[in-house]
Amino acid sequence: MKKQTIFLWPLVCCLFLLASCAGKSTGKTVYNLADYGICPDTKENISPLIAKAIQDIRQEVPEGQEITILLPAGRYDFYPDQATSRTYFVSNHDQPNPKAVGVALEDMEGITFDGQDAELVFHGRMLPVSLLRSKNCTLKNFSIDFEQPHITQASVVTNDTKAGQITLELAPWVQYEIAGDTLYVKGEGWRHCPSSCIAFEPETRRLVYNSSDVRMVLSKVKDLGGRKVLAEGWKNPLLVPGTVLAMRTWQRPAPGVFLSHNTNTVLKNIQVHYAEGMGLLAQVCDNIRLDSFSVCLKGKEDPRYFTTQADATHFSNCKGLILSENGLYENMMDDAINVHGVYLKVQQRIDEKTLLASFEHAQSYGFDWGFAGDTVQFIRSKTMELLDGTYQIASIRPEDQNSVCGAKVFRIAFTQALPAEVTPEQSIGVENLTWTPEVVFAHNTIRHNRARGSLFSTPKKTVVENNLFDYTSGTAILLCGDCNGWYETGACRDIVIRHNTFINALTNMFQFTNAVISIYPEIPDLEHQEKYFHSGIVIEDNEFETFDAPILYAKSVDGLVFRHNTIHQNEAYPPFHWNKHRVLLERVTNATIEDNQFEGGFDPANDILQK
Repeated sequence: MKKQTIFLWPLVCCLFLLASCAGKSTGKTVYNLADYGICPDTKENISPLIAKAIQDIRQEVPEGQEITILLPAGRYDFYPDQATSRTYFVSNHDQPNPKAVGVALEDMEGITFDGQDAELVFHGRMLPVSLLRSKNCTLKNFSIDFEQPHITQASVVTNDTKAGQITLELAPWVQYEIAGDTLYVKGEGWRHCPSSCIAFEPETRRLVYNSSDVRMVLSKVKDLGGRKVLAEGWKNPLLVPGTVLAMRTWQRPAPGVFLSHNTNTVLKNIQVHYAEGMGLLAQVCDNIRLDSFSVCLKGKEDPRYFTTQADATHFSNCKGLILSENGLYENMMDDAINVHGVYLKVQQRIDEKTLLASFEHAQSYGFDWGFAGDTVQFIRSKTMELLDGTYQIASIRPEDQNSVCGAKVFRIAFTQALPAEVTPEQSIGVENLTWTPEVVFAHNTIRHNRARGSLFSTPKKTVVENNLFDYTSGTAILLCGDCNGWYETGACRDIVIRHNTFINALTNMFQFTNAVISIYPEIPDLEHQEKYFHSGIVIEDNEFETFDAPILYAKSVDGLVFRHNTIHQNEAYPPFHWNKHRVLLERVTNATIEDNQFEGGFDPANDILQK
């Protein structure tokens, strides 16, 4: 095996260390995967060769040695057959196990995986890239795609709304069959009937105005030949000929990139063109930097109109700093970024210092929620009010499994006695404050996606600046918090939203879409809430271009500033939103709304509604 050592000049080395959080070595050993028989553009299954090469390199590298693994440029095809098999429980995803993993990097330290602009193309159902239990690692310079996406693209040929019949032409790469009267699409190792779809304008690739999630029926279908099918039960007048549909199920078995239990991770110049879940899912990680990590189409000539099945990037139970900059996030089926923790629900009070508490959402369980020494707080789920004080974990272990892997219930002992009201009867949630991150989301472009632009739910410092939110379809920025449905923590305490440009958000209605910026915690019993959920929110020096009225919605906030913003009005679409107020506030105190410029004027008496 050939290897070479590159020695870096001190200044270059220092810059590299700052960029990648690497160790103190002054040199890196380079392993070229070409020396392991891995060649591009063969169309052969590269999965077993990659797995064997990584295993060999791990065995050869001395502990603590920094290395670079080079993948020669070109296309590489990965198949589930002979791929690395792993049982991973991935936050906010379905949990089919085991998973076939294309590139599995585990228990590494100080490695750089450099794809040199390689194209990684996956087949069937796979988790493309994973990095687990690793420190000071960098992944860079490659793209991820699937040969046969699980989202089905079709174009509208004719639409007879009176008869309820629509003619669709399936995209050239779509494999399908009609069994009985039902249309099924299929790929290598999978087959399903799509149940919902998103409609795109053919020229702009934006979501069709006021279409949202389109109801569809594929159970009464006739094959017309030439990749055209006639379907009955459609009566949507918005689906004019030429409209492009992304038809899908709600399944999300695996992300494109999975990070778990890592420290100091850098992802640079990576493009995810498709994944059947999130583009990136990170859980229980400390310090993550994304630089030019994108979930995007393959340029203007890409015949596809969609990217990922769910969020572009998603961070669950992480800490340290999440830095996301210079990314392009487009045409995905959910948000560009979602940052949150996970509430456990109190199930049993064993004694004054011990609880049983459980994961509640069906897509979030089976991974570490906390560790001895962590600090937690308790919340009343009905009013989303915090109980006074914080508490330290003395010990935590799974109650329903032998290991954390797959566990839903934890036995948690605390160093001090708990309040008497921490009981299941009081519907109490548990938030881990130790595993909450600071966030910087800057210089990104978010466009043409379903649902929302970005979500932030962390009490640590959060800065959202210099981003372009371009036709995000729903709310551009959402500050949420929910201990009743999604169980995603928690309250924002220090967030600055500045120098962003918002262009025609709210072309469609989805969950939490009350305004361009929506501060919308889920509070079932707002009437009896006495404390406030969010606080310390500053929105300043932003530019809004909008065809409709609502700019800011806020609920349960103590300390809200909206100033020095400019709002331009246009006629891109007819206004349709139910919220006719520029600013709508529910249970908000200490709000400052000043020095904003509204094109056409601003009348506080009519444009601000305080409930």
